[in-house]
Amino acid sequence: MRDKFFITGANGQLGRDLIHELTSRNFECVASDIGENYSGYEPCEYVKLDITDYEEVFAAMKKFSPSRIIHCAAWTAVDAAEDDENRNKVYAVNVVGTENIAKVCAEINSIMTYISTDYIFDGKGSRAWEPDDESFAPLNFYGQTKLEGELAVKKYLKKFFIVRIAWVFGANGNNFVKTMLKISQSHDTIRVVNDQIGTPTYTPDLAKLLADINMTEKFGIYHATNEGGYISWYDFAVEIFKQANINVNVIPVSTLEYGLSKAKRPFNSRLDKTKLKASGFELLPDWRDALRRYLLQNGTN
Repeated sequence: MRDKFFITGANGQLGRDLIHELTSRNFECVASDIGENYSGYEPCEYVKLDITDYEEVFAAMKKFSPSRIIHCAAWTAVDAAEDDENRNKVYAVNVVGTENIAKVCAEINSIMTYISTDYIFDGKGSRAWEPDDESFAPLNFYGQTKLEGELAVKKYLKKFFIVRIAWVFGANGNNFVKTMLKISQSHDTIRVVNDQIGTPTYTPDLAKLLADINMTEKFGIYHATNEGGYISWYDFAVEIFKQANINVNVIPVSTLEYGLSKAKRPFNSRLDKTKLKASGFELLPDWRDALRRYLLQNGTN
């Protein structure tokens, strides 16, 4: 009997690519999000769902009886999460919502995949964070709520996947690539920080990996970003403009020189993916190749 998937956050940057990947493999998918309608590409059963309401989550899961639930829904506006008027909502979505899904997964014996982030770490040092590191000290409220989401998954479930990602970009939603391309339309000089280090994650490539790991029972915590080494946001920006054939002067600056944002960002977002490879999973392609495919898909080069 083939698995049936339930995807939260189906209208988001990752959710839409994930449903595309799963349906292309002929898996039955149920899409869910807070909005009235599904905005994805494939015909798909859709349910409007408020994940912060336990009874609503339980009713939806009982109705569709999925064997695997991939939880993509989250509050991801990092700076806005710092505002006092948003904190209760951020906590409700990222912590209470995740806890509700984990509880229901335990009730109906479904396997849960939780999408987490590099922001759960304090960003100190230069060593790449390993999946089993527990040096948790989030620098901002978003990171704290995502960490508490992880703890909820581990509290209620024995069989789960936690996949930490960083620097996400894809066709749907806002991301760094879109921001750089938009700014370049009105500026010929752009300042970009060069002391925050990590690796981008392209959502179609991540979607393939999430589908792959859900074909197995190799449960646990994994790190997943594209290959190609660790870079700065400045390095990423330079490559974006190079591939897009846009003549822009990119100036490297420190985080301090750039100016503080509402939410502190980690300087070290290096994620070690050795465990992913050791478990037999195919690593994501080079981030430069991912960027090339993104720009082609979106008609930029």
